[in-house]
Amino acid sequence: MRPFSSLIPLEDARSVLREHAKPVLQHVTVRIENSAARVIAVDVEARINVPPFARSAMDGYAVVAEDTYGAGEFSPRSLKVVGVVRAGDESDIKVSPGHAVEVATGAVLPEGADAVVKVERTEITDDALKVFKPVHPQENVSQAGSDMASGALVLKHGDVLHPGKIGVLAALGIEEVEVLRKPTVAVAPTGNEVCELGKEPTPSQVYDVNSYTIMSLAERNGCDATRHPVVEDTLESIGALLDKVKESDVVIFSGGSSVGERDILVDVLAERGDVIFHGVQIKPGKPTLFGKIGEQLVFGLPGYPAACLTVGNALIAPALRKMASLPEGKANRGRFKLAKRVVSTLGRHQFLTVRIENEMAVPVFKESGAITSLGDAEGYVEIPDNMDFVEKGEIVEVVFF
Repeated sequence: MRPFSSLIPLEDARSVLREHAKPVLQHVTVRIENSAARVIAVDVEARINVPPFARSAMDGYAVVAEDTYGAGEFSPRSLKVVGVVRAGDESDIKVSPGHAVEVATGAVLPEGADAVVKVERTEITDDALKVFKPVHPQENVSQAGSDMASGALVLKHGDVLHPGKIGVLAALGIEEVEVLRKPTVAVAPTGNEVCELGKEPTPSQVYDVNSYTIMSLAERNGCDATRHPVVEDTLESIGALLDKVKESDVVIFSGGSSVGERDILVDVLAERGDVIFHGVQIKPGKPTLFGKIGEQLVFGLPGYPAACLTVGNALIAPALRKMASLPEGKANRGRFKLAKRVVSTLGRHQFLTVRIENEMAVPVFKESGAITSLGDAEGYVEIPDNMDFVEKGEIVEVVFF
């Protein structure tokens, strides 16, 4: 066994990762139906007016506004209807004083008209249209370019594409958009005790959990993640995997980061690149390893599932979001009474998983090896490294997943 020479405080680890996690700046082109949550790489200007023509904003009648002045419930103005224009119709009907044209929402405003009277404010009797409320010029009319004017800046470099922004692209007739390339993340479990899903484990093996949880975390935070088969605890196997994924922006191993005789990832990393820190003052997750091979970031996470995913949430997710040029995640938070007394470890910043029951924060952490410590949780409470317990009934802040 090789003891940790030192442990880095959590905030120092976060600071180091902020320094070394650089945004990926290469551009790729994607179709807009595949662009959700992608980051735009260039400014986008409107190349047409939206709408491209003046159109009715209501179902009703296109009129000359002046013809409706003075209209009231007991003194309606009477106009002659001379045609109908539906949405999508091309029509040469014109509106002259004393006349009206029936129009549908989205229909082209006929030439000569300058307003639309809502159908609810009218009544048809014989061939006459009675208008019971006046309208002013441009009322219920969407002018050409009123939504987006040709040449206007509508989306900016760095914007994250959500459904509304994708709708803007579609409204402009844009089929493809330049976005930033997603950081690529290679994920690999290590350890002879880890069994692939679909295989029968030996009596001393457990199924791989970590690569699936970490892949999910990487994808959720703007990356393209690829899982690799279980890597044996040998210099040769770990080296071969690193050779295979040398084009990836990030490599994340689970297991192999502690101080056992088979935990050799730190040796391989030291030989090929730089070990930046090994050991963090957190609980769970103390054995966390971080280093670089050239510009590639390499992480070694604890093998126990709860510890692995805790480190993923606390340290890796923010680094990946920075590389993906995504804004910092904003977790929902709430204040609750702690349901029972919790003993912590002085010198270790603890992430205590909890669920909410009867408006109280109930601890669900079992041990670092129990994935249900997170699967049963709704969020976590952070216990600073200078506290050795939190008393039952004390108000704590819960950070929800």
